[in-house]
Amino acid sequence: MAEAVGLRGGPQSAIINWLRSGAGEADPCDKVIETSISWVFLFRDRVLKLKKAIDLGFLDFSSTDRRHWACARELAFNRLTAPDIYRAVHRIAYAPDGGFAFDGPGETADWVVEMRRFDDTAVLTNRLSVVTGPFAEDLGRQVARLQAAAPICDVGGSENLRIVVDSNAERLRLAIRDLGEADVEGVIDAIDAAFAGAETALDERFREGFVRACHGDLHLGNILLEDGRAVLFDCIEFSVVLREIDVLYDTAFLLMDLGFRSAPEAANRAFNGWVDEAARSFGPNHLRGLSLLGLFQAVRACVRAHVSAAEGHIDLAKRYLAAARSHLAPSSPRLVAIGGLSGSGKSTLARALAPTLGASPGALVLRSDEIRKRLWDRAPTEALPAEAYSPIANAAVYQAMFDMARASLMAGWPVVLDAAFLRETDRLQAEAQAVQLGVPFHGVWLEAPVDALRDRLASRTGDASDADPAVLGSQLTQDLGHIAWIRHASTSLPETTAEVARAALPQELSNAP
Repeated sequence: MAEAVGLRGGPQSAIINWLRSGAGEADPCDKVIETSISWVFLFRDRVLKLKKAIDLGFLDFSSTDRRHWACARELAFNRLTAPDIYRAVHRIAYAPDGGFAFDGPGETADWVVEMRRFDDTAVLTNRLSVVTGPFAEDLGRQVARLQAAAPICDVGGSENLRIVVDSNAERLRLAIRDLGEADVEGVIDAIDAAFAGAETALDERFREGFVRACHGDLHLGNILLEDGRAVLFDCIEFSVVLREIDVLYDTAFLLMDLGFRSAPEAANRAFNGWVDEAARSFGPNHLRGLSLLGLFQAVRACVRAHVSAAEGHIDLAKRYLAAARSHLAPSSPRLVAIGGLSGSGKSTLARALAPTLGASPGALVLRSDEIRKRLWDRAPTEALPAEAYSPIANAAVYQAMFDMARASLMAGWPVVLDAAFLRETDRLQAEAQAVQLGVPFHGVWLEAPVDALRDRLASRTGDASDADPAVLGSQLTQDLGHIAWIRHASTSLPETTAEVARAALPQELSNAP
């Protein structure tokens, strides 16, 4: 690596040595990490990050002013998600004795970002086991809320993604001897073809306000687990092109990374949490963007491929290339509807099945309970008044669910409907929608003894459903009409949700691990 040069022709290495030696303070530096763009110095209770004096084309830290600009942006942007971690920007000044001093009166030598030191083993790449169930869903919701609050950008769309696609191709070709010409050129050609077919949709989403000032680098290595919650940090500060992006492209990094790390259930739960939360701010039109999710994940996989190759991790880079190809495979939309009385296990089955349908991160789960809360502008687990369950309110929930299903299926994405479906007309409408769109349909009706249903409802906590034993009593008096769907007895739910999926559905769908 060429030596980075700072002011006065003096090497940045002098500043690096000063920081490494403790910067003249009592708190010694006990660890130094070199990344492709920074030097990171770890002290007992703080971290100092020095940006390398380099110009990589997509990133320009070649001048002191540019590094100052980037430090200021890093502090401001990351305080939005991690205010307890990002503390300050410090000026490194030349000292009279020929050394350096923080924020001194001498001429500026460089700039550093100060952060609170945290347990670097607590990033989610090292804590993948916690990214399950509610945690994964909450993570997806957290990302959607941040994006909804972000400024809408006045530039973007296909032009910005084209820059990333071209940059990926250029950098992958630098490693073509290690990665293999056929594999590299095959992925480049496939992404170019997918991009050409997506330009109109990308520009339409830009006009509709889906391009926002996002995190930009939302993989698991930039998410920290602290006090049981996810903290997003180290967002993109050095490039408008890489930060002012489609919100789904931003989210695609997280989804791709979870899928790549063999966590399909977590990827699906995060995806569905993101979709439900995003619908609260962006409206149902955002589902049309699902036609772009395969391309977005492929582009993200290519980013990791060329970064891994540049760091000498060739086998890992090859795996990312293969992942990119898989994300570009043709989609297979289908509609699955799961009905039954309250407590019959509909959501358990839906969550088990969804990761196994279609391309990663799996099917969109449209849960009537969550849609109802959204229509009433309530949090997913906040109880609703009785009028929220009137016949008129129920009809609005089912219509919203069918509208979202149509948008997703038309975008090429599979859907699982999770609702009671107590009315035969609603069941017939679900089947009719699949017929109208020309996609396969599978209906499942779950059954269990009344005592088992009551016990499950009585023990339920922290769930989007408001159903209780009294609600079940009302359902038991209804005329359900003819039920033509596959009937599955969930008397005693299997130990794993994957077993539920295998037991309930036809063989061609029962491919849960």
